[in-house]
Amino acid sequence: MTPAFGATSLHPQDQPENPPAMPMTNARTRVRRLPRSRCAAALVAAWAMVLAPGGLLRADTQPTSGLSGALEQGIASPAQEGVVSWYGAAFQDRKTASGERFDSAAYTMAHPSLPFGTRVKVTNMRNGRSVVVRVNDRGPFVGKRIADLSQAAATEIGMMRRGVARARIEVLQDLAVPETG
Repeated sequence: MTPAFGATSLHPQDQPENPPAMPMTNARTRVRRLPRSRCAAALVAAWAMVLAPGGLLRADTQPTSGLSGALEQGIASPAQEGVVSWYGAAFQDRKTASGERFDSAAYTMAHPSLPFGTRVKVTNMRNGRSVVVRVNDRGPFVGKRIADLSQAAATEIGMMRRGVARARIEVLQDLAVPETG
């Protein structure tokens, strides 16, 4: 005997093999979710705290005193090769991790571990063009990129159209202000 139309059977054999993972909801029981932009911002902020110097992943290291300390501890290397990107007008006049205001027309860059104030030569591996920039921010927090250049620096080495470039970054000298704290 089959159940009437719309009725359900309580027999285990009549139940679906894989029940739905989430319970069904009706108009009265809606699941409240954060907008994607807030979720992304929260995730980036959480990773920034974890990856930032002195953050959770650096809790076992001693404070560095400028570039030489960072090099000794293996936090930074004098030369790196990898993908760099750029950021510009959308961040104009926002505070950077160093506390100064971002200027897209200045020759600056964000790096995950080099001390603020460190001067770095960035060379585009595709065309050989290079620029000298100063580290004033932390990042990038996307993929395996090694640095984010300001818009002016990106224009100088010819990477604006592509948005990213394979580059070599070389530390020029230790002009970093010793970290306090």
